Amino acid sequence: MLRTGIATVSLSGDLEEKLDAIANAGFFGVEIFENDFLAFPAGARAVGQMVRDRGLEVALFQPFRDFEGLPEPLRSRALDRAERKFEVMQELGAGLMLVCSNVSPQALGGIDRAADDFRELGERAHARGLKVGFEALAWGRHVFDHRDAWEVVRRADHPAVGLVLDSFHTLCRDIDPDSIRRIPGDRIFFVQVADAPRLSLDHLSWSRHFRCMPGQGGLDVDGFLQAVAATGYAGYVSLEIFNDQFRAGSAKAVAVDGMRSLVAAADRVRTATSLPAFGVDKALPPPAVPRAWSFIECAVAEEEEAAIERRLRALGFVPAHRHVSKNVVGWRQGRINLLLNTERDGFAHAFHLLHGASVCALALEVDDAGGAAARAGELLAQPFEQPVAEGELNLPAIRGVGGSLIYFTDRREPLGRLWDVDFRETGDAGADADMGLIAIDHVSQSMEYDEMLSSVLFYTTLFGMHRTPEVDIADQGGLVRSQVVETRDGAVKIPLNGTGSHRTMAGRFLSDFFGSGVQHIAFATDDFFETAGRLQANGVEILDIPGNYYDDLGARFGLEEAFLRRLRAANALYDEDEHGTYLQLYTEPVIGRCFFEVVQRRGGYRGFGAANAAIRLAAQARSKASPPPSPD
Repeated sequence: MLRTGIATVSLSGDLEEKLDAIANAGFFGVEIFENDFLAFPAGARAVGQMVRDRGLEVALFQPFRDFEGLPEPLRSRALDRAERKFEVMQELGAGLMLVCSNVSPQALGGIDRAADDFRELGERAHARGLKVGFEALAWGRHVFDHRDAWEVVRRADHPAVGLVLDSFHTLCRDIDPDSIRRIPGDRIFFVQVADAPRLSLDHLSWSRHFRCMPGQGGLDVDGFLQAVAATGYAGYVSLEIFNDQFRAGSAKAVAVDGMRSLVAAADRVRTATSLPAFGVDKALPPPAVPRAWSFIECAVAEEEEAAIERRLRALGFVPAHRHVSKNVVGWRQGRINLLLNTERDGFAHAFHLLHGASVCALALEVDDAGGAAARAGELLAQPFEQPVAEGELNLPAIRGVGGSLIYFTDRREPLGRLWDVDFRETGDAGADADMGLIAIDHVSQSMEYDEMLSSVLFYTTLFGMHRTPEVDIADQGGLVRSQVVETRDGAVKIPLNGTGSHRTMAGRFLSDFFGSGVQHIAFATDDFFETAGRLQANGVEILDIPGNYYDDLGARFGLEEAFLRRLRAANALYDEDEHGTYLQLYTEPVIGRCFFEVVQRRGGYRGFGAANAAIRLAAQARSKASPPPSPD
């Protein structure tokens, strides 16, 4: 069994609220951070009982600071302080105390001196049936490397003295984690893990504000854990996350993300090493890598339907399918399937009541829909199910970003026959209306910036998608941070846009939408200018791009005047990377606040026109992103 833990300092709230969140997320144990305990009104015995009443155990009491290497009388005072902490631990029911390396300017160096101190501390702990673990802080005065901390522990040579390893302290100093493999597993008493983005900061500031869950940052946490697993260590793997966002957010949500990150990390280590790492003897179902978009479902009120249908027809979509028992119509063009759901009850109706006309569900085609749902459940995704009529398919589904749904489909029986079982063809082929839109290129989701780390973790752990570097986009109302999660083959791409300002375009969407969700959908074409011309001729409202943009564009990329005239005429944006070129245009809102994009990637272009984002956002601000007019 994976012995998962988390430090109370990682979460918001008082100690009781933190324990509730930790227990509800399914953790095995908890690290009691001393400040959380000191600020709580109940005594140690009562706190220990609170922990046990929630099915948890106190895995660690921490931190005990500024101990090793002190001259007298400071050394004796430190040992007396330790005795008081031991008394608290006994009342809490904690068996292990973390001692972090000394940062005091009064500390003296010397491995032997530190070992003597820990031998004495170990004797006192052992007399009470307790243990102590030594951790090298990255900013320790004399000991700041786990190899030196291990040498202290080795020379102390006491059964109550062991090593505490923390991935951040090792990796932020670029210490090779393979050096851990030479440490006996039974001398490692506790393992803490934290990721972090790569930043040019002093180690203390970096640690205190920017730690994050494994898989959310840029450190080689998997390599660290593989090295720990190679020692045979099978104790706690615990999160110690100092992060301003986490401590201001929902304790429940952060705890769930923490458990998800640990389970996924342990599974990756098990897969990479072929060892039952950390007591994990059963592998998770493999990541459900999406192969394609099956459909996108939109929640729409009956009185909005006619106006939205006119816009979809102008875009070349036709109502190809109608659900056998529900007020759901499938609009199709190329390999794109958009469902308009006007049911008066059920999930889509409830979603519409909260958000208005909007995208309420995404459907992803995977190799094994059942396995995808099983993996999602193991990683604490919230399952979703609602009644279906006899003979209809029950698509596996989970809650996604902003409370929307993600459905899983596959090509096997019976889900591979979705359009034959749950829908009937309308006979409206609509070949003459085709605008040349062939597939979904990407789906963009907007959210509060504080939600982005959680969303990235969700997509990367459940679906095996990888993330691109974060990009800052200048909006007239503030900064928008964008990060893309995508499959390796690019079949499914999801840009995530986070903002902390409600004056940005994304912020206004969040305010109007009452939460996170899909803000725009990009459709691919293989003949951009032909598609653009057809859309304009069909009366589609295209976002107007200022002429100044094209004057600069020609100089920047050396484009021919004839090509620039075509771009101007189409209100198209243009970009290049080392692989190819990118053409894009945007519609005015089509479904509620959701607008569409039309793109063509040429020569293997991999980006999303990030250089054009500020131009697009300014143009949308001028248009006020007006909601659709009232239906006739």
